[in-house]
Amino acid sequence: MTDPAPEAVAVPGTAPSERRWGKLLLALLAFLLAPPFILWFRAFLPIENTAFLFVPALAACCLVGWWAGGRLLLAIAWVGLAVLLAWKGAAPADAFTNMARGWSLLLAGSFGLVLLFGTSGGFFPRALAALALALTLSLFMSIVGPVRASEARKTVSEELTRRNSETMSKLNGFISEHPKEWQDLITKVPQLSTLPAETERLLKELSTRGLSVFPALLALESLAALALAWTTYHRLGRARLGRPLGLLRDFRFNDQLVWGLIVGLTVVFLPTLVSLRGFGSNLLVFFGALYAVRGLGVLSWFLSPAAFTVTLAIGFAMLMWPVLQTVAVFGFLLLAVASFGLGLGDTWADWRNRARPTT
Repeated sequence: MTDPAPEAVAVPGTAPSERRWGKLLLALLAFLLAPPFILWFRAFLPIENTAFLFVPALAACCLVGWWAGGRLLLAIAWVGLAVLLAWKGAAPADAFTNMARGWSLLLAGSFGLVLLFGTSGGFFPRALAALALALTLSLFMSIVGPVRASEARKTVSEELTRRNSETMSKLNGFISEHPKEWQDLITKVPQLSTLPAETERLLKELSTRGLSVFPALLALESLAALALAWTTYHRLGRARLGRPLGLLRDFRFNDQLVWGLIVGLTVVFLPTLVSLRGFGSNLLVFFGALYAVRGLGVLSWFLSPAAFTVTLAIGFAMLMWPVLQTVAVFGFLLLAVASFGLGLGDTWADWRNRARPTT
């Protein structure tokens, strides 16, 4: 989600940063395959089947790319896949699945319109514009359409409850199928005897908190999907849509976005605005996450790329193991807090324009 490179033109040719597939494939695998297997993510992640977000966004990029002189076959293939996923991608088609499909199409359509009519600039400002357009349209539809905001909230709550019930069913089922091994493990580590009850409690707490900031989490997940779609398109297509994404260490954005944090803090802590506290919390989560990513960019600027990558890889690997997930989550929370502080401070300190480290 960075825009440090010079403006690219919509003509055949590939920028150097758009030729490598290794890191992109790892990011795609993590985005598309990891969420269903990490129980902490399932408890609050807005859309578990992230292909709902990625495929239509990539189809929109391919359509705009074809209009700019790219391959028609590429556009037909991805639009066809998006249509197939939208109508046949999940069963049963419950209320939440329909909501996820609707949002994904609304987001992809908004992104396509912004790319089509916003002919200059990099990814991040256009992605924010598309996200703002999609959120505005969804809010308007919730007011005049058949599904009210209260009904949508109830649908989301039921979906998160269903996921938690499924997770606990698998955990309790595993314990029931291996009673001897579980008893031996409890004998060696008595603290594990409370694992099922603690897991259920933590899942409920995560779902409750996730429900309160669901719009912000959905917006962040959507931005990630748009970034991956943008990058993937520029590996596949020949027509440039804008500047290629840069490295994480170069990620920055307009400093005026700090007002999003300021407004969020004002709404949350001002007693007279208690009725808008949910809106303020969503602003804090969304803009706080953006500044945390900016802080990660600052960290990666000062740390060696190998050390930074290995540390993150070990952390994500720990998330895949139930026994180590709690430690990994705590570590990532500490990293998020530190990154947020660095990112927010970068608004005034501009760490990366200071003297570059020599080691």
